[in-house]
Amino acid sequence: MACKNNMNNKKRKSRMLLSLAQWLQTLSPDLGFLRVFQYLTLRAVMAALTALLIGLLAGPFVIRRLIALKIGQPIREYAMQTHLSKSGTPTMGGVLILMAIGISTLLWFDLANRFVWIVLLVTLGFGAIGWVDDWRKVVLKDPEGMRSREKYLWQSVVGLIAALYLVFSISESSNMRVLELFGSWVRSGFDVNLPPKAGLLVPFVKEVSYPLGVFGFVILTYLVIVGSSNAVNLTDGLDGLAIMPVVMVGSSLGVFAYVTGSSVYSKYLLFPHIPGSGELLIFCAAMAGAGLAFLWFNTHPAQVFMGDVGALALGAALGTIAVIVRQEIVLAIMGGIFVVEALSVMLQVSWFKYTKRRYGQGRRLLQMAPLHHHFEKVGWKETQVVVRFWIITMLLCLVGLSTLKLR
Repeated sequence: MACKNNMNNKKRKSRMLLSLAQWLQTLSPDLGFLRVFQYLTLRAVMAALTALLIGLLAGPFVIRRLIALKIGQPIREYAMQTHLSKSGTPTMGGVLILMAIGISTLLWFDLANRFVWIVLLVTLGFGAIGWVDDWRKVVLKDPEGMRSREKYLWQSVVGLIAALYLVFSISESSNMRVLELFGSWVRSGFDVNLPPKAGLLVPFVKEVSYPLGVFGFVILTYLVIVGSSNAVNLTDGLDGLAIMPVVMVGSSLGVFAYVTGSSVYSKYLLFPHIPGSGELLIFCAAMAGAGLAFLWFNTHPAQVFMGDVGALALGAALGTIAVIVRQEIVLAIMGGIFVVEALSVMLQVSWFKYTKRRYGQGRRLLQMAPLHHHFEKVGWKETQVVVRFWIITMLLCLVGLSTLKLR
């Protein structure tokens, strides 16, 4: 029992603000109410509020700095005519989101939790890629920005490193054990069986998971992280269109993280218990708060755009969280808007290339891709597209959350 208490005390001291609360309690017994900061749900609420306040307070300053640096969004000639008035609107506002998420998460989460750290590192890694891409486009006036091959190369590097770590950390409780298992995998000729909870979970089906193996897990994780990142980036084309679905999907994933991190709830709801994953609720809450703060400035007519630095980072964060809580398929359901937007671009480009090769002239499936521009072309106003996509995302998130019980 003494050993267990020491472990708990060590873990509690690794939380920045909780450590302060415990110190204040030692100064005065009247401050015993500060023990409430030990509860994960309260810290999640505080993380959301902290990120929201940081975003709202720092937003005007960040926008002024972006304007002073002349970091304005260029609008290409073939874009929608109604968007030409947006030329020069400050972009790269994703730094505001990442700043709010980072500060709030570091204040409220357990600093010893490896899952939150890997999500933070993936988020910042993809954010750095987006920063370079935006900087080349806006500041260096290079219309192509970071070349596609270069961008995908760096996305692949970050995604594969995360996948190789997560494939073993899902079943192990310490970084040392993860390294030992990785070494055993290499020495065994890349032949190690993963536990059932590392398999692909099928929603709406009771206790069904398909074994993936190490290579299958790594490939799936890579596709989910990189695919989610680019899907959110493609969706970010109208004022407020991408950020609100990110908030809703991220908040829903936070519920799954809370369930899988609890031995009681995961057993009752027939979910795999993944110790430590519950702490991801702090990150999800911070992402929701930061996203709502950004929406304050991004709603139509937008004062600032998030740019690739925000869209790539947020998409990668959603994908990484979904992998950790073993809800890759549910992510595709709840993020259906992101999936459809990405598919619309892939189908449009593929069909255009095929018809050009076959008939000598390229043809289009949609009037314009991504999908949100197609609806603008057929007569929907920008605000109609945005709000209707929000409503669809809300419904899809409810469907995804229903998988908690409908199994």
